[in-house]
Amino acid sequence: MNTKRLFRQIHYWLSLVVMVPLAIMLLAGLFLMLKKEVSWIQPPSQTGIMSDQAPALSMDDLLLRARAVPEAEIAGWEDVARIDLRPGRGMAKFLSQSDWEIQLDTATGDVLSSAYRRSDWIEALHDGSYFADWVKLFVFFPTGIMLLVMYLSGIYLFLIPRMAKPRRRRVLAAKTSKEMSP
Repeated sequence: MNTKRLFRQIHYWLSLVVMVPLAIMLLAGLFLMLKKEVSWIQPPSQTGIMSDQAPALSMDDLLLRARAVPEAEIAGWEDVARIDLRPGRGMAKFLSQSDWEIQLDTATGDVLSSAYRRSDWIEALHDGSYFADWVKLFVFFPTGIMLLVMYLSGIYLFLIPRMAKPRRRRVLAAKTSKEMSP
C-alpha cells in the first residue's frame, strides 16, 4: 500500500471515529466564543463604585448579601463555587454551586446582577468532563489526537499532488528535450 492510499484510509476511518465528539466540541466551542457577547451564556460584568482601596465590605458581609438572592441557593460558604473579586471595577462575582452568578458592589453590597451562568457547563461539555472525567481523558483527548493526525494527513494529501506537478513537468521537459536532440 502506498503512502497516499494509507493516509487517505487513515483520514477516512478517523473521520468516522471522531464524528460525534467533534460535533460536541465544535458546537460548545462556538458558544464559548460568544460568551462575552451573549448574556444568555454568561452574564455581562457590571461595575460598582470603583475605588483604589480594598473592598469596603468584608467577604462575610458580601456572602450575607449573596445569600439574600434565593435563586442562588447559597446558605453558607460550602454553596459558593468561587468568587471573582474585581477591585478595579468595584465588584465581586459569587458563583454558586447551582451555577447562579451574583454580582455585588464591593462598596455598598448592592446586587448589581443576578443571573444563571451557562458558560461553565458549556465549557465542561466542550472538554468532555460534563459526561465524566474518564470521557474527557479517554474519548475527547484521543479525539484531539486523532484530529491532529487527520490534520497532518490532510496537509500531506493536499501538498503531494501540488509538489508532484513541477516534478512531472521537469521530467516531461527533460524527456522532450532528449527526444528532440539528434
